[in-house]
Amino acid sequence: MADIYREEKDSNGNMVMDSVNEKHNVLVRLKRIEGQIKGIQRMVEEDKNCIDILTQVAAVRAAINKVGAIILEHHSKTCIEDAIINNDKKQGLKELIDTVQKFLNFVD
Repeated sequence: MADIYREEKDSNGNMVMDSVNEKHNVLVRLKRIEGQIKGIQRMVEEDKNCIDILTQVAAVRAAINKVGAIILEHHSKTCIEDAIINNDKKQGLKELIDTVQKFLNFVD
């Protein structure tokens, strides 16, 4: 599937996912994670082995971190591109650093 790029911004002027393929990939991953979460809920309801449940929790954490990394990569590219286009490298770099720090606060 070819990427179809569109320059889009939200109501706050922030870049949004601009590739149909990127967006699809993220949504597929999130739906898979949703299924994993439902599976963990069933495991807890059925009093499954704690080690098995924790293994699934670790898998979900890894999967959600990957989704975050994909979104962060996309944002990094668009942030740098915007900074170059607008000739505002300092602001672009500041925004990128702030975004990375926010993401890393939620990642072990």
